[in-house]
Amino acid sequence: CSMLAMGLSLTMAEILSPLKNRSLVIKSLIASFVLVPLFAYVLTLVMPISEGAEIGIILVACAAGAPFLPKLVQVAKGDVAFGVGLMTLLMVLTVIYMPIVLPLLLQGVTVDAMAIASSLFFQMLVPLGIGLFIKARYEEIAANIQPTFAQASNIGLIALMALGLILGFDSFVGAFGSWSILTSILFIIGAFVIGYLLGGPGQDTRSVVSLGTAQRNLAAAMIVAGGNFTDPDVLTVVLIVAIIGLVLLMVAGGELGKRAEGSTVA
Repeated sequence: CSMLAMGLSLTMAEILSPLKNRSLVIKSLIASFVLVPLFAYVLTLVMPISEGAEIGIILVACAAGAPFLPKLVQVAKGDVAFGVGLMTLLMVLTVIYMPIVLPLLLQGVTVDAMAIASSLFFQMLVPLGIGLFIKARYEEIAANIQPTFAQASNIGLIALMALGLILGFDSFVGAFGSWSILTSILFIIGAFVIGYLLGGPGQDTRSVVSLGTAQRNLAAAMIVAGGNFTDPDVLTVVLIVAIIGLVLLMVAGGELGKRAEGSTVA
């Protein structure tokens, strides 16, 4: 619903135009595919976490292009078109990046690139494409139905957070007393700071890059975790990052939105 709503409110030109800023795009890619995985690797060396938790952090760090990025950008009152464009670019590159990099970082890992690609394709690209098509051919219809899907995405986001807390309750309880939760929080904060530092100079793009760098593609990480590892700590850490990350980044997005409003008023 979120991606369909985005497609109904934007055009291809609006999505592609911000990506013409080569310097910003290159810095965004460096943040997501070089600095964040490097930061995660350093965390696994210095934090006293289990081997399974180390693998989970690495998986999350290598998966970029989260479907919730446009929603977070809306909350932060950032450049939504750039958010959708960057998300799409990161998502496509993740499908290529993970099968190449993960075997180098994690010995013995095989990655089903087609499983990742098909999941991302149907969850994000298809609804986005449908929305863009309707917007281009039937603009009045798009304007009428867009608010409905936008509202549905809001309800879905709340439901997802609630469901994640319910289903992940046992995992969370088991993680208390370990270093996994603190490591996950440090990872999210560190990724956000990396994106924020590289996302300028405009506040509207800085919010996009910071949120886009910190909000990882948990669907891709879960596919690899479920298909390659039997250690429950791997999937537990992915779930911890998913739930804590969503809460922290919604708060961060709200603060960025207030700052954007303050700048507008000033």
